Amino acid sequence: MADNGFEPKIIVFLCNWCSYGGGDLAGVNREQYPTNVLGIKVMCSSRISPEHIMESFIDGADGVLITGCHPGDCHYIDGNYKTFRKMDIMAKILKDLGINPERLRLEWISSAEGGKFARVMREMTEQIRELGPLDLTEEGE
Repeated sequence: MADNGFEPKIIVFLCNWCSYGGGDLAGVNREQYPTNVLGIKVMCSSRISPEHIMESFIDGADGVLITGCHPGDCHYIDGNYKTFRKMDIMAKILKDLGINPERLRLEWISSAEGGKFARVMREMTEQIRELGPLDLTEEGE
């Protein structure tokens, strides 16, 4: 259901210790990625609650991306494992609410992976563009 004029709004939660650095490196290296992503820095990906995700959608996001340290590299030991476990639950909640679970994504991005950061931003934008705008009305998605 792609709409050619549609530019998705994507909220990206960035772990302070790894993926935020990856985003910074993407900028330093002049990596190209869409400007329709809004980054929000958090201390750890595990700090993202289901409420944060739902509020993002309610406030107009078409997609939500959570990024964090690679497994085994978490500054808080096991925060990213907690995030990983939450994702299955969130996918089920979104599905139950009639929201396509593909609008939510989790990626591990280190501070040395500026290229991966830019690639994931491009992929996520294209994926959400193909899904079309999120419509939370009763007749919508």
